[in-house]
Order: sequence, then structure tokens, then C-alpha cells
Amino acid sequence: MKRKLVVLLGLALCLFVALGASAKTYTIGFAQTGGNEGAWRDAETASVNAAAKDMGINLKFVDGQEKQEVQIAALRSFIAQGVDGILLAPVVATGWDEVLQECKQANIPVVLLDRGIQTSDDSLYVCKITSDFVQEGKRVGEWLSKKMGGKATIAELEGTPGADPAIMRQKGFAEGIASYPGMKIVLSQTGNFNAADGKQVMEAFLKANSRINAVFAQNDDMAMGAIQAIQEAGKRPGKDIVVVSIDGTRPAFEAMAKGTLNAVCECNPLLGKIGFETLIGAINGQTYPKWVIQTDGLYEASQAKAALPTRKY
Repeated sequence: MKRKLVVLLGLALCLFVALGASAKTYTIGFAQTGGNEGAWRDAETASVNAAAKDMGINLKFVDGQEKQEVQIAALRSFIAQGVDGILLAPVVATGWDEVLQECKQANIPVVLLDRGIQTSDDSLYVCKITSDFVQEGKRVGEWLSKKMGGKATIAELEGTPGADPAIMRQKGFAEGIASYPGMKIVLSQTGNFNAADGKQVMEAFLKANSRINAVFAQNDDMAMGAIQAIQEAGKRPGKDIVVVSIDGTRPAFEAMAKGTLNAVCECNPLLGKIGFETLIGAINGQTYPKWVIQTDGLYEASQAKAALPTRKY
């Protein structure tokens, strides 16, 4: 009888411990790029906030204001607060080794969200959860080349200088048009991933070269700015000047439905749930491939109206 009682008490203790572990409230720090990157960035932030609420996570959020020094300060603040893990959407690709080493020494795992970094020591982070930015750019470049019959005078609106998606999308687009000698990028300048800068840069492009008949915007917000500039210059976006972009936000699908944007490659920002699940797994000893790739689709203007009702961002 005593032995049975001891066994039962032991089982009850194990169950109590298991239930206690499953009910643990994790404290997670999230250093967002922040700033004024528009609909896509807002959708990602909303996704993280919603997932934190659904999963019972104590979220520490910092808007990085598009400044690396603000994000680095946020990571050091998270370390000081003793968080269980960190999500980082790095505003630029380089310059993270020192602070990530500090996170590693504090036994705080870091998951990179939507952007990667350049480092010689990939043990400093668990993994990156991103789309394949090179493939995004390449697919858009190939689509545009076919649309234009292999000949175009192209203006390129680049993202934030030094940002991983800006670097990789530019590389991919160049690969996508490489087989078509008549596809010429004549002007290329940063629009900082936002509509206001995209509009301003496009206005300057149109004044500098009246022969532009195609625009590659590295994100939708810059494309929206470019479309406005084209309209104000008395030209028809989508017809006189073909416009393509990357992200797949609702405003982009609405523009395609109107005929002012011709095609977009999506880049899913709804990463909150997978980000937290991966980070909690790492906290509990799980390992992951260094790159968790998100699958994206390419949409043409003819598909926009049918796709709009199902778009979640």
C-alpha cells in the first residue's frame, strides 16, 4: 500500500511539473525595424502582437525607427530584463556580431524575422525566417522581361541601403533580366521602402529620362509612390509605364485591380506565430535549419480582383 501511494504521489508530481511547464509564460523581446515602411511592416507587427496575445506571451516591443543603434540598444535592454528569447527584424545586414554575442553569452536565443544578416558566426542566432528575396527579384525580372518583349528602359526603386531584402531583390532582378540584353536599368536609387520617398525619386527619374517605360519597385509602398508620380506627370501607370513590385499587400492588389500596377511577387509578413513557435522551441532545446524559407506567389493584374477577398494583409 505504501509503495502504491509513493508511486501515485510520484506520478502526480510529474503531472504537476508537466502542467507547470506547459503553462509557462514566456517573455519575448521583439526589435522591429520600425519607421515608415508602410502596410507590409504594419501587417507583420500586427501578426506578432496577435500571436503573442493568442499564445499568452509577455511581449516586449521596441520600434527601431529604422536605426540600427536603436535596435542594438533594444537588444541590450532585453538582456538586462532577462527575457527568454528575442525576435529581431534587422534594419541592415551587417554590424550585429557584438550584440548577438552578448545575447549568446546570456543564453538568450535570437530568431531573425523577415531579414537575414551577414556574419562569419551563424551560431549567434537560431535561424532566419524569411522569404527568398533573390527569387522574388528574379521572378519579377523574368515576368517583366516577357511582358516587355525583352526590351525596356527601366527605373529601379531600391529599398533601405544595406537592408537584406534590398540587396537580395536587386541581385535577383538583375539575374531575371540578364538573358535579355534589351532590358536596361537606366536609373536606380533608394526610395527607403516608403511611398513618400518612392514618389519623390520617381518624379526625379521622369524628369531625368523621358524614355522610361518600366519601373521595378523593391516593395509595394515605393510602387504606390511611383504610380502617383507617373499619374501627376500626365502618363498612365500600367500602360505607358509598366510597374512591378514585391510584397503583395492589399493596396498593391487594389492597384492591380485598377490597372495601375501590372504584377507583384508576394512576401508574407504574417510571421508572428511561426516566429514565436520557433523561438520557444529553441528555448527548450530544439534545433532548426539556419534558413526557414517562406513560400510566396507571383500575381498578375488579371488575377487581382479574384484574389482580393482572400488577402490577409
